[in-house]
Amino acid sequence: MKLGLINSAWAQAGKGTAFGIQQTKAIGFDTIDIFADPLDTDAKERKLIRTECERVGLPIVSVACVAVGLIDFNPSVQRFHLDRCRAYLHFCYELGARNLLLVLGEYIWERQVIPPAEQWATGVRHLKTLGDYAAKLGLEIALELEPFKLSLLNDVPNMVRFIDDAGHPAVRANIDVSHLQLAGTKPEELRALKGKAIHVHISDCDGKVHGDLPPGRGVVDFGPYLKEIAALGIDGAVSIELEYSPEPDKIVEWVTEAYRETDKLLKAAGISRE
Repeated sequence: MKLGLINSAWAQAGKGTAFGIQQTKAIGFDTIDIFADPLDTDAKERKLIRTECERVGLPIVSVACVAVGLIDFNPSVQRFHLDRCRAYLHFCYELGARNLLLVLGEYIWERQVIPPAEQWATGVRHLKTLGDYAAKLGLEIALELEPFKLSLLNDVPNMVRFIDDAGHPAVRANIDVSHLQLAGTKPEELRALKGKAIHVHISDCDGKVHGDLPPGRGVVDFGPYLKEIAALGIDGAVSIELEYSPEPDKIVEWVTEAYRETDKLLKAAGISRE
């Protein structure tokens, strides 16, 4: 598996697109993931992302999309987010990415008023539609497991059930290691994602709240998780996710530390970067 970085680390520190891409390559990363909304990104910026990654030799693996409105109870909102997800898939294709990293929403009103099964069925129906669209472009969708109580996909059993219900070869799973820690997921539970997972996020946390810290700055015991991930035989990337550095002026050091510590973890787990 390749070692990548989600470029939001740079954007949240106020660094420009070209700077972030250049530093990602200079630090030693194999790949990059892009966090940018195509509806908010003009043609000049889109071209800059594509051409700068090509210039430095940094393949784009994934584009991240948060589309909580896909399971909104209003059909008009659902239609907007379906169209928005299609725009994201076009963006993936334009950038030469392999997958769309998709974050689904949460059950509204604490699972009251609207039957939870109805929101689940809405999500499944829309992912079948988007799976068809992705497949036509030669892409896949990687669904992210979110560790929050009301998230649809908040543990491995729910992820497996959703993917099985969607029943589409282009609809797969993302594994986020710090989210597994926060959800109380045991490493061996990942075996249920054999043949279903295509992408990995890695970061640390304090074990209580979402944090996205460099590995080693929190409480996650990475070894057991990474050994299970290695056994899944994923042909993809492990992408470091760093959010809101407490010292934005030291973002290069922050990302470099995350790279160094993650590389050590991958080697210890027997995960080759070839």
